[in-house]
Amino acid sequence: MGQIVAWIKGVSLLLVCLLSAAAYSSTSYRLDAGDRINITVFGEPDLSFELLLAENPVINYPFLGNIRVEGLTTIELEQRIADGLRGDYLINPIVQVNIIEYRPFFIFGEVRRPGSYPYQPGLTVTQALALAGGLTDRAATNSINVFPANSEHIREAVSLSAPISPGDTVQVGRRFF
Repeated sequence: MGQIVAWIKGVSLLLVCLLSAAAYSSTSYRLDAGDRINITVFGEPDLSFELLLAENPVINYPFLGNIRVEGLTTIELEQRIADGLRGDYLINPIVQVNIIEYRPFFIFGEVRRPGSYPYQPGLTVTQALALAGGLTDRAATNSINVFPANSEHIREAVSLSAPISPGDTVQVGRRFF
């Protein structure tokens, strides 16, 4: 009986995580280069496909031509495709856009494994440090800077609980004593 309860709790936690990730991706997340998405038009396999958004996030969609997706949410892209297909091509298209893989974030400085890592919704500096193998012995936890993607601004000396966004660059400074 205890194993069944533990299994139910595990499945419930997984569903909450999946639903929160889906809600995040559809309402506030803005698409950009490096995101891998899946576009599904129900009942139309020729109009459904998976793609990696290139450096210039424009997709060439069948019947609609080029669609600029940079800065759109998944809901906005669904609506744009559905509106384009409605009428001339389909009566009532049902379009779904899912993010398969978020663009990476980058981390360098005094971490054990600097580099790029896949973004995950809700990512914090602490979790980013864990993905990078943790801090080196010379790391200064009071000198962690975040350079937001597509911005010249720096969030200086962020806390370990500060959020990380896709495309952000995290720099961990070195202490001098």
